[in-house]
Amino acid sequence: MIMTVIFFTVSILSSIIGSICGIGGGVIIKPVLDATGLMSVSAISFLSGCTVLAMSVVSVYKNLRAKTAKLNVKTSTGLAVGAAFGGVAGKSMFQMLKSAVGDENLVGMTQAIVLIVITFGTLIYTIYKKKIHTKEYSQIWLCVVIGIILGVMSSFLGIGGGPINLVVLAYFFSMGTKEAALSSLYIIMFSQITSLVQTIATGTIPDVEITYFLGMVIGGILGGTLGSKVNKKIDEEGVNKLFIMLMIVIIGINIYNAFKFGLA
Repeated sequence: MIMTVIFFTVSILSSIIGSICGIGGGVIIKPVLDATGLMSVSAISFLSGCTVLAMSVVSVYKNLRAKTAKLNVKTSTGLAVGAAFGGVAGKSMFQMLKSAVGDENLVGMTQAIVLIVITFGTLIYTIYKKKIHTKEYSQIWLCVVIGIILGVMSSFLGIGGGPINLVVLAYFFSMGTKEAALSSLYIIMFSQITSLVQTIATGTIPDVEITYFLGMVIGGILGGTLGSKVNKKIDEEGVNKLFIMLMIVIIGINIYNAFKFGLA
């Protein structure tokens, strides 16, 4: 019971922040649960993905209904379709790496190191983004290609999209903070649906406690609902400050995880 409460708490807090910032929450859930050492890397990736899917569906619906930000349907759908295909590829890469090395600690260390690099790069971009000249592409083929890359990374890392989405949306499509957050959640929703369907179809669902699963999914739904309400009341500068603080914390957790997995 205590563990279920812990998983629920991590899930709802991560989903609230993830919904506000548009990072999905998986980039918080994955390293935090990895740090506890309570479950295998595969089980945590699966639970993280399911939680993020629940949160993203609720958040996208709530934000579109409340009209908190504009959604460029053409661009976002192109990215989402690419992310769906990329999600399949990323999931396959994860399974291949896991089978090839036969050591979940090594897989966990690899994921942690990649997350450190991605998160640090995102942090630097966010701090200096006002000085960076952005692009404004609209070609569908380019949206699909970029979406594929995002989908591969999110599915392989088990984070559901994470901060890299916001950087890509801001740089390549000149989206504002709130518009990028909504588009990111829209992309995450597609990639996680595909990833879940693939997991079920290939029979690679890891062994997880049903109470943990239900606790995290319910936390994701509630977090998406609460995060959407907060998003309506906070300005873009507030979202940016929350995002920067979050990136610093995530980098610290992933550094700890990389050492923990490496020494295990």
